[in-house]
Amino acid sequence: MGERIPNNIFLIGLMGAGKTTVGKLIAKSLGKTFYDTDHVIEQRTGVKIPTIFELEGEAGFRKRETSTLEEFGQQDNIVLATGGGAIIAPENRAILKQYGYVVYLRANVNELYLRTRNDKNRPLLQNVDVKAKLEQLFHARNPLYTETADLIVDTGHQPVAVIIQKIETALHALEPSCKP
Repeated sequence: MGERIPNNIFLIGLMGAGKTTVGKLIAKSLGKTFYDTDHVIEQRTGVKIPTIFELEGEAGFRKRETSTLEEFGQQDNIVLATGGGAIIAPENRAILKQYGYVVYLRANVNELYLRTRNDKNRPLLQNVDVKAKLEQLFHARNPLYTETADLIVDTGHQPVAVIIQKIETALHALEPSCKP
């Protein structure tokens, strides 16, 4: 990764893995500013993600996502929770690896199902067998998440405080001057 860890921490993982929850807390703990790419895109367009998918398709949304990653990659001292599909595009994986320390929050399909089954703001999970779709997404994306990540943390049934501690411990091991 180079001589020094970039100031930015990027969280990747499937929907429901805990990126926003963990991101807000780790940002507060480390004195960084938190952003969520999906929330940024919603604020800028004035509509929810499902509406963007409906009007522009997944390809249109992914274009917006890449643009957002390029912009926030240039910022400093942030924690960024990415959308679950952000790692699909090779250019997005390159941006993440170049500009930040990438943490893959991994959860098993059953856990993801319990967390997302009633969420109407997840376009890929509408009008489908949610568990089967999550299984498909996990198998397709897990290798990309793993390839991109500097650190993998299983979120499972662990308390959020334990997840935060694991991330902070990993950061300390890489850069002793990084204060949690």
